[in-house]
Amino acid sequence: MVVNRDNKEALGAFLLRLRSQGITNHQVLSAFEKIPRRNFVPIIHVDEAYARGQMPIECGQSMAAADHVAKIINQMDLEPSHRVLELGTGTGYQTALLSTLASKITSIERFRTLHEKAGTRLEHLGIENVILRLGDATNPSQEWGMFDRIISNCSFDEPPKDFLDTLVSGGILIAPVGPPDGVQKIGKYLKIGSRFEITELMEIRTQPFLSGISSTI
Repeated sequence: MVVNRDNKEALGAFLLRLRSQGITNHQVLSAFEKIPRRNFVPIIHVDEAYARGQMPIECGQSMAAADHVAKIINQMDLEPSHRVLELGTGTGYQTALLSTLASKITSIERFRTLHEKAGTRLEHLGIENVILRLGDATNPSQEWGMFDRIISNCSFDEPPKDFLDTLVSGGILIAPVGPPDGVQKIGKYLKIGSRFEITELMEIRTQPFLSGISSTI
């Protein structure tokens, strides 16, 4: 892909913005340099790829601002050997970033259109350590195994026990928790033996976890 001057300048300004916010992890910053966000945003928003706000995507969903994605990934403390579960593939942008930081990503999406388009984008970039699944992960399958990290892009009414149970010791789950029609708090759940150390990261308003494959095309 040819990266024009405007794209380079936007990326450079974005990376400086991240550093000013305290995100200095070299691996995290490198991931954002490697993955071209313009490949994942709607074409009418290409020039706003690194803007601070959310942007609408297919199926009535929204794509989180790059700043938000960076803050969350920075909190995941990822290592190259980690196995990651992502709930909500969306455009596949966050999935692609995670693929550069961990060994295996399993990403679940309940909207068929988003699932298929994300697959095409990841294939175009030659990303091979991602497994995309169409579904809702209501009951995490034992065949998926355990995970070192879990990240949810949808909210839960209460801490999601089924997913917490699939974390290895020392594992981290990051998910918004709170009422579906109100403000949720993104919590970082660090598993220490049989207990969890919980850190509240920020407030957000996002769509709730829903069961079943969506009928929305």
